[in-house]
Amino acid sequence: MIEAQYWTVDSNQKVRCLLCPHQCRIHPGGRGLCQIRENRDGILYALTYNRISAIHLDPIEKKPLYHFFPGKEILSIGSVGCNLKCQFCQNWEISQTGFIDNLTLIDSEKIISLAQSQRSIGIAYTYNEPFIWWEFVKETSEKAKKAHLKNVLVTNGYVNSKPLLDLLPLIDAMNIDLKAMDEDFYRKYCGGSLTPVLETIEMSYRNKVHIEITNLLVTGLNHTLEHLHRLVDFVASINPDIPLHFSRYFPAYRMETPSTDPEVLLTAYRIARQKLHYVYLGNYYGTEGQNSYCSQCGRLLISRSGYHTSILHLENGHCQSCKTPFPLVDE
Repeated sequence: MIEAQYWTVDSNQKVRCLLCPHQCRIHPGGRGLCQIRENRDGILYALTYNRISAIHLDPIEKKPLYHFFPGKEILSIGSVGCNLKCQFCQNWEISQTGFIDNLTLIDSEKIISLAQSQRSIGIAYTYNEPFIWWEFVKETSEKAKKAHLKNVLVTNGYVNSKPLLDLLPLIDAMNIDLKAMDEDFYRKYCGGSLTPVLETIEMSYRNKVHIEITNLLVTGLNHTLEHLHRLVDFVASINPDIPLHFSRYFPAYRMETPSTDPEVLLTAYRIARQKLHYVYLGNYYGTEGQNSYCSQCGRLLISRSGYHTSILHLENGHCQSCKTPFPLVDE
């Protein structure tokens, strides 16, 4: 536990957390909405600073990142807590708790050493929301950078601009979860708002971080044609080369509606392919939405089956057939 960053004294030992858009006003002995930043005698502490809930060597495609070192593995770490309260959270066992007593203590040097010994391309900060773990992510990212390892965030993007911009120089890639292009959806089902997430996506792209976007299609809530077109138009307005992943929802946490119909995923895929060059389907085992094709001639460039990836017809980042550049980070 260390003193947190991004807070100010309010009054009568109350503090105001400035890390994310909630800007929680926290009384002594209380915690912010994320459940892991606590006011102790007028000082805000980061309770999960060097505490992890999980550490695994994962395929990079599991994040999901399909245009970032395809076929490689990355050491993935996470803690607990989240600053959104999505009723359909697919990882709620660790993201929707602030219970820290059963977490494993670890230091950043050990994480770097493990990544190197397992021939990982770097560190992925994932499983729960990494931005609320800002202090430890920053420290570990700095050491990873010095060790020539990559840093990856798997995030909901719900963060204020100052902490985001302070961390971005250390980050190589992000998968950002865009829940829906709808303020009401964010407010009603996630306990947040849309605008800060859009700003995170735009700022991360402008700062030359490799970004991919995931949209979980929740049965009956965020997959009308209007929703899908707004989402696709937003991504296309930044760059149609940004990979977009539509993911299948399964009943979890407080949401009991049935799993997403595969036809919904296929409809979303076909709509998105009208304007975006690279669209993928997750938690889905059909043939569409798995592979990467040249945006011009349509040649198969990267084949995927589960987490097995084969690079087929790429040469120096270009399609071998028509020489069109393929947006790929692999060095």
